[in-house]
Amino acid sequence: MDSIVDSLNNAYQEFVAAAANVLEAKELSGGQKTSATDVALENFKQRWELFRVACDQAEEFVESVKQRIGSECLVDEATGSMTGKSTTGLPPISAVRLEQMSKAVRWLVIELQNGSGAAAAGAAGQAHPSAPFDARFPEDAAQ
Repeated sequence: MDSIVDSLNNAYQEFVAAAANVLEAKELSGGQKTSATDVALENFKQRWELFRVACDQAEEFVESVKQRIGSECLVDEATGSMTGKSTTGLPPISAVRLEQMSKAVRWLVIELQNGSGAAAAGAAGQAHPSAPFDARFPEDAAQ
């Protein structure tokens, strides 16, 4: 993370310096277009692009961390591993069970996106036949 912050900071500093160089070149040329102003503008464009790339990389890193934290919190909540007890009042489930339910939901979404009539009619309570469930859970036995 430190390297991403350092990279973003360096790119920003270089971008600001390039902007200052453009202003200085314009001032020295009396506002006229010269080879010095062209070089300064070209450098400014390059630094702008590098700064944008650094910003994109930092944003991707933040998004990946957000997703990882969200996934860990979801598993912790579902399995009750944060405090030994679920904060929602629901009994904890195993991580395997959570993965099975997640697969069933993904199959339903795919079938609904493909316009499957059977999936649309039974989406409320029917799982995809290829999504196995643990028979120890009574709610699965009813399907």
